[in-house]
Amino acid sequence: MIYYVVDVFAEEKYKGNQLAVFRNIGDLSSEEMQKIARETNFSETTFIETDEKVDGGYRVRIFTPNEEVPFAGHPTLGTSYIIRNEIMEELEQQVILKLKVGDIPVSFDESEIIWMKQNEPSFAQTFTYNQLSDVLNLDVDDFDENYPIEDVSTGLPFIIVPLKGLAEVKKAKINQEKLLELTGNTRAKAILVFSKETYHKEHHINARVFVDVFGIPEDPATGSANGCLAGYLLKHQYFQTNTLDIKVEQGYEIQRESLLYIRAEEREGNYTIHVGGNVVKVAKGEWF
Repeated sequence: MIYYVVDVFAEEKYKGNQLAVFRNIGDLSSEEMQKIARETNFSETTFIETDEKVDGGYRVRIFTPNEEVPFAGHPTLGTSYIIRNEIMEELEQQVILKLKVGDIPVSFDESEIIWMKQNEPSFAQTFTYNQLSDVLNLDVDDFDENYPIEDVSTGLPFIIVPLKGLAEVKKAKINQEKLLELTGNTRAKAILVFSKETYHKEHHINARVFVDVFGIPEDPATGSANGCLAGYLLKHQYFQTNTLDIKVEQGYEIQRESLLYIRAEEREGNYTIHVGGNVVKVAKGEWF
């Protein structure tokens, strides 16, 4: 099989989130896909079932080192980049991925930013600051008490946690035992922490994402989680507006600086969410 390595949500090579993309996989079994994903050991590995369109799109499966997931952001962008630039005979401005969560349209603009439209967010339970303080090894005073801690999903659920500033975001560290206790009976198993204070003044949000349940202690760039964050920011009027056009920095604490673009709006309870970023091709090879 031919495979590619790309860096997603990266402004240059060796930044952003790594992704391995396999194409035209034939009769590869789910068990073999899982073993390959564990071998690459990136946060996600994707498999394009065939180079041909099926019902107007490309069937793609996404695996973490531990399990298959129905949707994830950076695999969606990175795989679409490979389809457009390596498989399509003519460059098109939109690619549709047929994922387990449904059809996800991905568009390409003139600035080379790739945009995916996410599903409408659903909001589930909220949590107390005390519940998350032990999980994140934080003090109750570290949380931004003006906003709730909430479970949000646009296809893959995350617990969205507002913190007071950059120092508090950097301080966060997962307690595995407490995390398992918390998420034993919750929809969301992964956590995004964020603050309005950033490393770079031209950015609007600093975020970190912990996805231990999928075998990824910390993810350098998470499109699905940032789609959830967009819904959260709009619902709670974090920027006192019904529209967003912001930049989110992620991955700085693990030396994989990433930049995600969010364009979203909320009108009468209806949400439109796009998450975008750049993709850089790093390698191409043959898998034996």
